[in-house]
Amino acid sequence: MTLSLIKQTPACKTIALGLALSLSLSAIAKDISSIQYLAMQGDRFSQYELASAYYVGKGVEQNYSQALEWYKKAANQGEVASQVSLGTIYYQGTGITQDYVQASRWYKKAADQGEPSAQNILGFMHEMGTGVAQDYSQAAKLYLKAANQGNALAQKNLADLYAQGKGVEQDHIKANLWYQKAAMQGDATAQYNLGVNYEKGIGIAQDYIKAVEWYQRAAIQGDVLAQNNLGLMYLKGQGTSQDYRKAVEWFQKSVDQEGALAQNNLGLMYELGLGVPQSYTDAIRLYKKSVAQDNSGGQFSLASAYYTAHGVDQDLTKAFDLFHKSASQGNVLAQNNLGSMYENGLGVNQDSNKAKEWYQKAADQGNATAQSNFKLVSSKSQNMRRNETCSNGKAQGCMISQSISSVN
Repeated sequence: MTLSLIKQTPACKTIALGLALSLSLSAIAKDISSIQYLAMQGDRFSQYELASAYYVGKGVEQNYSQALEWYKKAANQGEVASQVSLGTIYYQGTGITQDYVQASRWYKKAADQGEPSAQNILGFMHEMGTGVAQDYSQAAKLYLKAANQGNALAQKNLADLYAQGKGVEQDHIKANLWYQKAAMQGDATAQYNLGVNYEKGIGIAQDYIKAVEWYQRAAIQGDVLAQNNLGLMYLKGQGTSQDYRKAVEWFQKSVDQEGALAQNNLGLMYELGLGVPQSYTDAIRLYKKSVAQDNSGGQFSLASAYYTAHGVDQDLTKAFDLFHKSASQGNVLAQNNLGSMYENGLGVNQDSNKAKEWYQKAADQGNATAQSNFKLVSSKSQNMRRNETCSNGKAQGCMISQSISSVN
Protein backbone atom coordinates (compact mmCIF):
# COMPACT_ATOMS: atom_id res chain seq x y z
CA MET A 1 0.00 0.00 0.00
CA THR A 2 1.28 3.47 -0.85
CA LEU A 3 0.30 6.50 1.15
CA SER A 4 -2.90 8.46 0.75
CA LEU A 5 -3.47 11.05 3.43
CA ILE A 6 -6.87 12.53 3.88
CA LYS A 7 -7.17 16.30 3.97
CA GLN A 8 -10.22 18.16 5.22
CA THR A 9 -11.73 20.85 3.01
CA PRO A 10 -13.07 24.13 4.50
CA ALA A 11 -14.94 23.48 7.69
CA CYS A 12 -18.68 23.12 7.57
CA LYS A 13 -20.81 25.30 9.79
CA THR A 14 -19.91 24.88 13.39
CA ILE A 15 -21.97 26.05 16.32
CA ALA A 16 -20.14 29.29 16.89
CA LEU A 17 -22.52 31.04 19.24
CA GLY A 18 -20.28 32.33 21.97
CA LEU A 19 -22.98 31.59 24.55
CA ALA A 20 -22.00 32.85 27.94
CA LEU A 21 -23.51 34.50 30.96
CA SER A 22 -21.29 37.19 32.37
CA LEU A 23 -21.33 38.09 36.01
CA SER A 24 -20.56 41.79 36.49
CA LEU A 25 -17.40 42.33 38.47
CA SER A 26 -19.27 44.90 40.55
CA ALA A 27 -21.62 42.16 41.68
CA ILE A 28 -18.63 40.56 43.35
CA ALA A 29 -17.17 43.76 44.72
CA LYS A 30 -20.36 45.31 46.08
CA ASP A 31 -22.22 44.04 49.11
CA ILE A 32 -25.06 41.76 47.99
CA SER A 33 -27.49 43.51 50.31
CA SER A 34 -26.85 46.80 48.53
CA ILE A 35 -27.48 45.14 45.19
CA GLN A 36 -30.73 43.64 46.48
CA TYR A 37 -31.87 46.99 47.81
CA LEU A 38 -31.20 48.82 44.54
CA ALA A 39 -32.78 45.98 42.53
CA MET A 40 -35.93 46.24 44.63
CA GLN A 41 -35.95 49.97 43.87
CA GLY A 42 -36.07 49.13 40.16
CA ASP A 43 -32.49 49.80 39.18
CA ARG A 44 -32.07 47.64 36.08
CA PHE A 45 -28.30 47.26 36.38
CA SER A 46 -28.62 46.08 39.98
CA GLN A 47 -31.38 43.70 38.84
CA TYR A 48 -28.97 42.25 36.30
CA GLU A 49 -26.23 41.92 38.92
CA LEU A 50 -28.60 40.25 41.36
CA ALA A 51 -29.82 37.86 38.67
CA SER A 52 -26.22 36.97 37.80
CA ALA A 53 -25.42 36.41 41.49
CA TYR A 54 -28.35 33.99 41.80
CA TYR A 55 -27.37 32.27 38.56
CA VAL A 56 -23.82 31.44 39.68
CA GLY A 57 -24.45 31.35 43.43
CA LYS A 58 -22.16 34.27 44.24
CA GLY A 59 -23.06 35.94 47.57
CA VAL A 60 -26.39 34.12 47.60
CA GLU A 61 -27.50 30.50 47.27
CA GLN A 62 -27.71 29.49 43.63
CA ASN A 63 -31.30 29.76 42.47
CA TYR A 64 -32.16 29.57 38.76
CA SER A 65 -35.77 30.57 39.36
CA GLN A 66 -34.72 33.79 41.12
CA ALA A 67 -32.12 34.43 38.43
CA LEU A 68 -34.74 34.12 35.72
CA GLU A 69 -37.12 36.46 37.57
CA TRP A 70 -34.54 39.22 38.03
CA TYR A 71 -33.16 38.88 34.51
CA LYS A 72 -36.70 39.39 33.21
CA LYS A 73 -37.21 42.48 35.38
CA ALA A 74 -34.03 44.02 34.01
CA ALA A 75 -34.60 42.84 30.44
CA ASN A 76 -38.09 44.31 30.36
CA GLN A 77 -36.47 47.66 31.15
CA GLY A 78 -34.22 47.24 28.12
CA GLU A 79 -31.09 46.03 29.91
CA VAL A 80 -29.17 44.41 27.05
CA ALA A 81 -26.97 42.00 29.02
CA SER A 82 -30.07 40.60 30.72
CA GLN A 83 -31.77 40.10 27.36
CA VAL A 84 -28.74 38.18 26.09
CA SER A 85 -28.59 36.18 29.33
CA LEU A 86 -32.27 35.23 29.04
CA GLY A 87 -31.72 34.18 25.44
CA THR A 88 -28.86 31.97 26.57
CA ILE A 89 -30.82 30.45 29.45
CA TYR A 90 -33.70 29.50 27.16
CA TYR A 91 -31.33 28.32 24.40
CA GLN A 92 -29.40 26.04 26.73
CA GLY A 93 -32.34 25.05 28.92
CA THR A 94 -30.44 25.90 32.10
CA GLY A 95 -32.78 25.47 35.07
CA ILE A 96 -35.82 25.65 32.80
CA THR A 97 -37.30 23.81 29.84
CA GLN A 98 -35.30 24.51 26.71
CA ASP A 99 -37.26 26.88 24.47
CA TYR A 100 -35.66 28.10 21.24
CA VAL A 101 -38.60 30.35 20.40
CA GLN A 102 -38.23 32.22 23.69
CA ALA A 103 -34.47 32.31 23.17
CA SER A 104 -34.88 33.95 19.77
CA ARG A 105 -37.33 36.48 21.23
CA TRP A 106 -34.84 37.71 23.82
CA TYR A 107 -31.89 37.64 21.45
CA LYS A 108 -33.87 39.76 19.01
CA LYS A 109 -34.55 42.39 21.67
CA ALA A 110 -30.82 42.66 22.33
CA ALA A 111 -29.95 42.49 18.63
CA ASP A 112 -32.38 45.34 17.88
CA GLN A 113 -30.40 47.43 20.36
CA GLY A 114 -27.23 46.72 18.39
CA GLU A 115 -25.67 44.07 20.65
CA PRO A 116 -23.23 42.19 18.35
CA SER A 117 -23.19 38.92 20.29
CA ALA A 118 -26.98 38.74 20.08
CA GLN A 119 -26.90 39.61 16.38
CA ASN A 120 -24.46 36.77 15.78
CA ILE A 121 -26.48 34.23 17.77
CA LEU A 122 -29.78 35.27 16.21
CA GLY A 123 -28.11 35.05 12.80
CA PHE A 124 -27.05 31.51 13.59
CA MET A 125 -30.61 30.62 14.64
CA HIS A 126 -31.92 31.95 11.32
CA GLU A 127 -29.25 29.99 9.45
CA MET A 128 -30.12 26.75 11.22
CA GLY A 129 -33.87 27.36 11.46
CA THR A 130 -33.71 27.03 15.24
CA GLY A 131 -36.61 28.76 17.00
CA VAL A 132 -37.22 30.86 13.90
CA ALA A 133 -37.90 30.17 10.23
CA GLN A 134 -34.74 29.24 8.36
CA ASP A 135 -33.68 32.32 6.42
CA TYR A 136 -30.12 32.50 5.08
CA SER A 137 -30.62 36.05 3.84
CA GLN A 138 -31.66 37.25 7.30
CA ALA A 139 -28.77 35.32 8.82
CA ALA A 140 -26.33 37.10 6.50
CA LYS A 141 -27.77 40.51 7.42
CA LEU A 142 -27.44 39.83 11.13
CA TYR A 143 -23.94 38.43 10.78
CA LEU A 144 -22.95 41.52 8.80
CA LYS A 145 -24.22 43.87 11.51
CA ALA A 146 -22.23 42.03 14.16
CA ALA A 147 -19.19 41.55 11.92
CA ASN A 148 -19.00 45.27 11.22
CA GLN A 149 -18.78 45.79 14.97
CA GLY A 150 -15.77 43.48 15.10
CA ASN A 151 -17.45 40.32 16.38
CA ALA A 152 -15.04 37.54 15.34
CA LEU A 153 -17.62 34.75 15.43
CA ALA A 154 -19.94 36.71 13.18
CA GLN A 155 -17.07 37.46 10.80
CA LYS A 156 -16.31 33.75 10.54
CA ASN A 157 -20.00 32.85 10.15
CA LEU A 158 -20.50 35.48 7.44
CA ALA A 159 -17.43 34.14 5.63
CA ASP A 160 -18.98 30.66 5.72
CA LEU A 161 -22.12 31.97 4.01
CA TYR A 162 -20.09 33.65 1.27
CA ALA A 163 -18.07 30.45 0.80
CA GLN A 164 -21.24 28.36 0.50
CA GLY A 165 -23.37 30.90 -1.38
CA LYS A 166 -26.12 30.81 1.23
CA GLY A 167 -28.18 34.00 1.64
CA VAL A 168 -25.59 35.84 -0.45
CA GLU A 169 -24.07 35.30 -3.86
CA GLN A 170 -21.16 32.89 -3.56
CA ASP A 171 -17.98 34.92 -3.39
CA HIS A 172 -14.76 33.27 -2.22
CA ILE A 173 -12.89 36.58 -2.29
CA LYS A 174 -15.32 38.12 0.20
CA ALA A 175 -15.26 34.91 2.20
CA ASN A 176 -11.50 35.20 2.56
CA LEU A 177 -11.72 38.85 3.54
CA TRP A 178 -14.03 37.96 6.44
CA TYR A 179 -12.02 34.85 7.35
CA GLN A 180 -8.96 37.11 7.49
CA LYS A 181 -10.66 39.54 9.87
CA ALA A 182 -11.78 36.72 12.17
CA ALA A 183 -8.45 34.94 11.91
CA MET A 184 -6.56 38.07 12.92
CA GLN A 185 -8.67 38.12 16.07
CA GLY A 186 -7.61 34.59 16.85
CA ASP A 187 -10.61 32.57 15.65
CA ALA A 188 -9.11 29.10 15.11
CA THR A 189 -11.75 27.89 12.65
CA ALA A 190 -11.27 30.97 10.48
CA GLN A 191 -7.50 30.45 10.62
CA TYR A 192 -7.98 26.85 9.51
CA ASN A 193 -10.32 27.77 6.66
CA LEU A 194 -7.95 30.51 5.51
CA GLY A 195 -5.17 27.93 5.51
CA VAL A 196 -7.22 25.59 3.33
CA ASN A 197 -8.02 28.37 0.86
CA TYR A 198 -4.37 29.43 0.62
CA GLU A 199 -3.34 25.82 0.07
CA LYS A 200 -5.90 25.18 -2.63
CA GLY A 201 -5.97 28.66 -4.15
CA ILE A 202 -9.68 29.19 -3.45
CA GLY A 203 -10.55 32.86 -3.92
CA ILE A 204 -6.93 33.79 -3.35
CA ALA A 205 -3.54 33.12 -4.94
CA GLN A 206 -2.23 29.71 -3.94
CA ASP A 207 0.47 30.11 -1.32
CA TYR A 208 1.72 27.08 0.61
CA ILE A 209 3.82 29.21 2.97
CA LYS A 210 0.79 31.20 4.08
CA ALA A 211 -1.25 27.99 4.28
CA VAL A 212 1.30 26.58 6.72
CA GLU A 213 1.27 29.84 8.69
CA TRP A 214 -2.49 29.76 9.21
CA TYR A 215 -2.61 26.02 9.86
CA GLN A 216 0.11 26.54 12.47
CA ARG A 217 -1.85 29.28 14.23
CA ALA A 218 -5.00 27.19 14.35
CA ALA A 219 -3.14 24.00 15.27
CA ILE A 220 -1.44 25.65 18.23
CA GLN A 221 -4.91 26.57 19.49
CA GLY A 222 -5.86 22.90 19.31
CA ASP A 223 -7.85 22.84 16.08
CA VAL A 224 -7.95 19.13 15.25
CA LEU A 225 -8.32 19.58 11.48
CA ALA A 226 -5.54 22.14 11.29
CA GLN A 227 -3.23 19.77 13.17
CA ASN A 228 -3.99 17.08 10.60
CA ASN A 229 -3.42 19.38 7.63
CA LEU A 230 -0.23 20.82 9.10
CA GLY A 231 1.03 17.26 9.39
CA LEU A 232 0.34 16.80 5.70
CA MET A 233 2.24 19.94 4.77
CA TYR A 234 5.30 18.65 6.65
CA LEU A 235 4.89 15.23 5.05
CA LYS A 236 4.84 16.62 1.52
CA GLY A 237 7.24 19.49 2.11
CA GLN A 238 4.75 22.09 0.94
CA GLY A 239 5.35 25.58 2.36
CA THR A 240 7.97 24.11 4.69
CA SER A 241 10.85 21.65 4.65
CA GLN A 242 9.77 18.02 4.39
CA ASP A 243 9.93 16.50 7.84
CA TYR A 244 8.31 13.13 8.54
CA ARG A 245 8.87 13.41 12.27
CA LYS A 246 7.07 16.76 12.47
CA ALA A 247 4.31 15.29 10.33
CA VAL A 248 3.95 12.47 12.83
CA GLU A 249 4.03 14.95 15.72
CA TRP A 250 1.10 16.95 14.36
CA PHE A 251 -0.87 13.86 13.34
CA GLN A 252 -0.39 12.59 16.90
CA LYS A 253 -1.71 15.86 18.39
CA SER A 254 -4.83 15.48 16.28
CA VAL A 255 -5.13 11.80 17.18
CA ASP A 256 -4.91 12.76 20.85
CA GLN A 257 -8.14 14.67 20.27
CA GLU A 258 -9.73 11.69 18.48
CA GLY A 259 -9.28 13.22 15.04
CA ALA A 260 -10.54 10.57 12.61
CA LEU A 261 -8.59 11.89 9.62
CA ALA A 262 -5.35 11.93 11.57
CA GLN A 263 -6.00 8.45 12.98
CA ASN A 264 -6.00 7.11 9.44
CA ASN A 265 -3.06 9.25 8.34
CA LEU A 266 -0.89 8.34 11.33
CA GLY A 267 -1.81 4.71 10.72
CA LEU A 268 -0.44 5.00 7.19
CA MET A 269 2.78 6.51 8.55
CA TYR A 270 3.19 3.50 10.86
CA GLU A 271 2.39 1.09 8.04
CA LEU A 272 5.06 2.60 5.81
CA GLY A 273 7.54 3.47 8.56
CA LEU A 274 7.66 7.18 7.79
CA GLY A 275 8.89 9.22 10.75
CA VAL A 276 8.23 6.26 13.05
CA PRO A 277 9.41 2.66 13.18
CA GLN A 278 7.26 0.55 10.89
CA SER A 279 4.51 -1.15 12.88
CA TYR A 280 1.56 -2.92 11.32
CA THR A 281 0.14 -3.42 14.81
CA ASP A 282 -0.01 0.34 15.45
CA ALA A 283 -1.30 0.95 11.94
CA ILE A 284 -4.20 -1.47 12.40
CA ARG A 285 -4.98 -0.04 15.85
CA LEU A 286 -5.27 3.46 14.39
CA TYR A 287 -7.25 2.36 11.35
CA LYS A 288 -9.77 0.71 13.64
CA LYS A 289 -10.13 3.92 15.66
CA SER A 290 -10.79 5.83 12.45
CA VAL A 291 -13.28 3.22 11.27
CA ALA A 292 -15.11 3.50 14.60
CA GLN A 293 -15.77 7.12 13.65
CA ASP A 294 -17.07 6.07 10.23
CA ASN A 295 -14.16 7.70 8.42
CA SER A 296 -14.01 6.60 4.79
CA GLY A 297 -10.22 6.80 4.65
CA GLY A 298 -9.87 4.57 7.68
CA GLN A 299 -12.35 2.14 6.17
CA PHE A 300 -10.33 2.02 2.96
CA SER A 301 -7.03 1.52 4.79
CA LEU A 302 -8.35 -1.27 7.00
CA ALA A 303 -10.04 -2.92 4.02
CA SER A 304 -6.72 -2.84 2.16
CA ALA A 305 -4.99 -4.43 5.14
CA TYR A 306 -7.50 -7.28 5.20
CA TYR A 307 -7.16 -7.68 1.44
CA THR A 308 -3.35 -7.78 1.45
CA ALA A 309 -2.92 -9.44 4.88
CA HIS A 310 -0.80 -6.59 6.22
CA GLY A 311 -0.93 -6.69 10.00
CA VAL A 312 -4.01 -8.94 10.01
CA ASP A 313 -4.97 -12.32 8.60
CA GLN A 314 -6.37 -12.05 5.12
CA ASP A 315 -10.15 -11.77 5.25
CA LEU A 316 -11.79 -10.94 1.93
CA THR A 317 -15.26 -10.75 3.46
CA LYS A 318 -14.14 -8.05 5.90
CA ALA A 319 -12.23 -6.32 3.11
CA PHE A 320 -15.38 -6.28 0.97
CA ASP A 321 -17.56 -4.94 3.77
CA LEU A 322 -15.13 -2.12 4.56
CA PHE A 323 -14.57 -1.21 0.91
CA HIS A 324 -18.36 -1.06 0.57
CA LYS A 325 -18.72 1.31 3.52
CA SER A 326 -15.97 3.54 2.19
CA ALA A 327 -17.30 3.47 -1.36
CA SER A 328 -20.78 4.36 -0.16
CA GLN A 329 -19.29 7.57 1.27
CA GLY A 330 -17.90 8.45 -2.14
CA ASN A 331 -14.32 7.24 -1.74
CA VAL A 332 -13.28 6.83 -5.36
CA LEU A 333 -10.50 4.32 -4.66
CA ALA A 334 -12.86 2.12 -2.67
CA GLN A 335 -15.46 2.32 -5.43
CA ASN A 336 -12.98 0.93 -7.93
CA ASN A 337 -11.80 -1.81 -5.59
CA LEU A 338 -15.36 -2.79 -4.78
CA GLY A 339 -15.99 -3.16 -8.48
CA SER A 340 -12.96 -5.44 -8.73
CA MET A 341 -14.17 -7.63 -5.89
CA TYR A 342 -17.60 -7.97 -7.49
CA GLU A 343 -16.02 -8.75 -10.84
CA ASN A 344 -13.78 -11.46 -9.43
CA GLY A 345 -16.10 -12.81 -6.74
CA LEU A 346 -13.73 -11.94 -3.91
CA GLY A 347 -15.48 -11.78 -0.55
CA VAL A 348 -18.82 -11.64 -2.36
CA ASN A 349 -20.68 -13.53 -5.06
CA GLN A 350 -19.45 -12.62 -8.53
CA ASP A 351 -21.71 -10.00 -10.13
CA SER A 352 -20.65 -8.27 -13.36
CA ASN A 353 -23.51 -5.79 -13.19
CA LYS A 354 -22.52 -4.69 -9.69
CA ALA A 355 -18.91 -4.50 -10.81
CA LYS A 356 -19.88 -2.16 -13.65
CA GLU A 357 -22.01 -0.07 -11.30
CA TRP A 358 -19.14 0.61 -8.93
CA TYR A 359 -16.56 1.06 -11.68
CA GLN A 360 -18.93 3.62 -13.20
CA LYS A 361 -19.19 5.56 -9.93
CA ALA A 362 -15.42 5.79 -9.68
CA ALA A 363 -15.05 6.52 -13.38
CA ASP A 364 -17.53 9.39 -13.07
CA GLN A 365 -15.17 10.93 -10.53
CA GLY A 366 -12.40 10.84 -13.11
CA ASN A 367 -10.46 7.81 -11.89
CA ALA A 368 -8.49 6.47 -14.84
CA THR A 369 -8.12 2.90 -13.51
CA ALA A 370 -11.86 2.64 -12.96
CA GLN A 371 -12.53 4.02 -16.42
CA SER A 372 -10.34 1.31 -17.91
CA ASN A 373 -11.93 -1.36 -15.71
CA PHE A 374 -15.43 -0.27 -16.72
CA LYS A 375 -14.61 -0.48 -20.43
CA LEU A 376 -13.06 -3.91 -20.07
CA VAL A 377 -15.82 -5.45 -17.97
CA SER A 378 -18.39 -4.04 -20.38
CA SER A 379 -16.65 -5.57 -23.36
CA LYS A 380 -18.27 -8.52 -25.01
CA SER A 381 -14.85 -10.01 -25.69
CA GLN A 382 -14.03 -12.09 -22.64
CA ASN A 383 -10.76 -13.15 -24.21
CA MET A 384 -9.56 -9.55 -24.17
CA ARG A 385 -10.53 -9.28 -20.50
CA ARG A 386 -8.67 -12.43 -19.56
CA ASN A 387 -5.52 -11.21 -21.25
CA GLU A 388 -5.50 -7.85 -19.47
CA THR A 389 -3.18 -7.48 -16.52
CA CYS A 390 -2.82 -4.67 -14.05
CA SER A 391 0.42 -3.02 -13.06
CA ASN A 392 0.52 -5.36 -10.06
CA GLY A 393 0.45 -8.37 -12.37
CA LYS A 394 -3.04 -9.48 -11.37
CA ALA A 395 -5.59 -10.17 -14.07
CA GLN A 396 -9.03 -8.57 -14.23
CA GLY A 397 -10.38 -5.64 -12.29
CA CYS A 398 -7.27 -3.70 -11.34
CA MET A 399 -7.22 -2.85 -7.64
CA ILE A 400 -5.92 0.50 -6.40
CA SER A 401 -3.79 1.06 -3.34
CA GLN A 402 -3.55 4.48 -1.74
CA SER A 403 -1.21 7.14 -3.09
CA ILE A 404 -0.14 10.47 -1.68
CA SER A 405 -3.08 12.69 -2.50
CA SER A 406 -5.80 14.79 -1.03
CA VAL A 407 -9.04 12.82 -1.06
CA ASN A 408 -12.07 15.04 -0.41
